[in-house]
Amino acid sequence: MKNVTHWINGARVEGSGRTSEIFNPATGEVGGRVHLASAAEVDAAVAAAVAAFPAWRDASLVKRSQVLFRYRELVHANRDELARLISAEHGKVHSDALGEVARGLEVVEFACGIPHLLKGGYSEGVSTRVDSYSIRQPLGVVAGITPFNFPAMVPMWMFPIAIAAGNAFVLKPSEKDPSASLLMAELWKEAGLPDGVFGVVQGDKVAVDRLLEHPDVRAVSFVGSTPIARYVYETGTAHGKRVQALGGAKNHMLVLPDADLDLVADAAVSAGFGSAGERCMAISVVLAVDPVGDELVDKIVSRVSALTVGPGDDPASEMGPLVTEVHRDKVASYLDLGVSEGAKLVVDGRQTPVRGGAAAADTPGFWLGPTVLDHVPADSRVHREEIFGPVLSIVRVSSYEEGLELINGGEFGNGTAIFTNDGGAARRFQNEVEVGMIGINVPIPVPMAFYSFGGWKASLFGDTHVHGTEGVHFYTRGKVVTSRWLDPSHGGVNLGFPTNK
Repeated sequence: MKNVTHWINGARVEGSGRTSEIFNPATGEVGGRVHLASAAEVDAAVAAAVAAFPAWRDASLVKRSQVLFRYRELVHANRDELARLISAEHGKVHSDALGEVARGLEVVEFACGIPHLLKGGYSEGVSTRVDSYSIRQPLGVVAGITPFNFPAMVPMWMFPIAIAAGNAFVLKPSEKDPSASLLMAELWKEAGLPDGVFGVVQGDKVAVDRLLEHPDVRAVSFVGSTPIARYVYETGTAHGKRVQALGGAKNHMLVLPDADLDLVADAAVSAGFGSAGERCMAISVVLAVDPVGDELVDKIVSRVSALTVGPGDDPASEMGPLVTEVHRDKVASYLDLGVSEGAKLVVDGRQTPVRGGAAAADTPGFWLGPTVLDHVPADSRVHREEIFGPVLSIVRVSSYEEGLELINGGEFGNGTAIFTNDGGAARRFQNEVEVGMIGINVPIPVPMAFYSFGGWKASLFGDTHVHGTEGVHFYTRGKVVTSRWLDPSHGGVNLGFPTNK
């Protein structure tokens, strides 16, 4: 049985008290235990980061980028092992887990360019023999609190940029699938990152609260549900911290009558059921503009019936189980709720056969197959609430305007998509929709690493998105220097070729 520890000052450290069970979602069996940090253990990780920060802050940009390049190569070389750990604890299929690692690596690659990303501005002669220039410097010790659904990618949205910018970073991953965090920590050490610059504290609310309150933690990044994002933002800012807290989502796909319905059906099934729907950028609602609804639903149902549901380590599986029994039961409860609210259950994921076994409801493990609800009322809970599972709702609308109104009237504003061959309608949509990330014939519009990720409304607390330029700004602060030098200095003759150190 695996024993998942903390990572403090460059080494594994066992906790001194509470532990939590780690499950294999495909079987429901306990596969290990994870130590849950006390406030004192969080303090130890932060103290190690505080001690390591000055030397890392003063390390040259060249040295930092060299460590990032080595880290990138090590993560790439170990991507299969990372994916295996993710599949075993989260449940997603191996190919999906590999994709998660690949998208995280894009941020590492972006952070490798930190010498360019931290360039400031310079103005010569702003007054007589006076120059002014701007610089960006690291904050100090920063923390990341990350969710279960992407145990490698979401941390890699945060710590590569934070560390490349000269900060020390403490990660609090989800206790549901914590093993990937330790492998990533070990790879940092192998890449040459000084001890203490990257730490991991496993844990629950005790660890979260201590990070939010700790006087030496300067900033906190968070991804999770909206209620917890709001709590993290309010608590962290109340303690004087810079906070970016990304919350939940209810992402709509607006399908206009001129769209290619085969492409739409492919996109809706891929975006709705990948990672078992456990992702904040999943398409969970299709807004079908009359008269395409019936034909589109038929195409979606035919594709769903061909999907293979099974364990993540089975190469034939296309969708795995949900992460926990409690979460599976919560998601499944929306099926009966949807019917009671007037929807039609056209595909019942409880009856989906699991590869090599019986229906999902009768198979050990945390199974729920792809589910499709049609004719979902716009005012229903199934339409309005984040379900975070493999449940795709079809809402019939009469026009573009009605669909846009439903999207803009929702609580969330994370991602959305429009499918159309009308360029004018697409351009109008991107201008009028009140959502942070827009896809035009792209169902999951997650930005590349050099752009920033984040939504609007209840999907984001704070005003800075993750990675990209905004991520660099979040983990640094600006200074403006005004200087005057009356006498030039001379450093002597050296005919050797100049090198960077």
